[in-house]
Amino acid sequence: MAGERILLIEDEARIAQFIERALIYEGYRVSVARDGQNGLTIARDNPPDLVVLDWMLPGLDGLEVCKRLRAASDVPILMLTAKDDIKDRVIGLDAGADDYLVKPFSVDELMARVRALFRRSTPTSRPEILRFSDLTLDTGTHRAYRGERAIDLTAKEYELLELFMRNPRQVLTRDVIFDRVWGYDFGGESNIIEVYVRYLRQKTEQDNEPRLVHTVRGVGYVLREEE
Repeated sequence: MAGERILLIEDEARIAQFIERALIYEGYRVSVARDGQNGLTIARDNPPDLVVLDWMLPGLDGLEVCKRLRAASDVPILMLTAKDDIKDRVIGLDAGADDYLVKPFSVDELMARVRALFRRSTPTSRPEILRFSDLTLDTGTHRAYRGERAIDLTAKEYELLELFMRNPRQVLTRDVIFDRVWGYDFGGESNIIEVYVRYLRQKTEQDNEPRLVHTVRGVGYVLREEE
């Protein structure tokens, strides 16, 4: 949907101009920051609908900017970087990025990623209250509860938990989780799913609460009560 405001944080003038023109051509309103600190200031004063963020920035690097943006809001963040190792992708996603695009990239791929992030961040149905055992998830507020205890979730933790709660007692394979939560496959060597399952377990198993997200070795994960 055209008209959304995108904040582009990119220090290389040629790349920034290329991306800005492409986004404007597609109907987006674009603000450009040439360093991380300025980007944070713009995001604070005029919150964007999406952030396109370069990793390698002078001074405050993109990873730190990403962490600070994520601590303040759930704005979708697309990270741009020349780092193409799987471990670097995991680092970027752990910092709070929603997607990751390796330079050099085509304008078509950039736009596809932007559209996908907007689709995933736009509610497509009326809010629901999902329940399983003593776990509750409010799809309107993105808040979770274990009994009466509130659980704060990041954007990706929420998407993963929602997937489990919409498919209780069903074994979800790694391929399904990659496709539904991240939109693409990181490859067989990535441990990003294990990382986020661990985050969910840490947040949903406090005070000796029974485990609900279980590992099915060699296959994937399932939301079920302990036997």
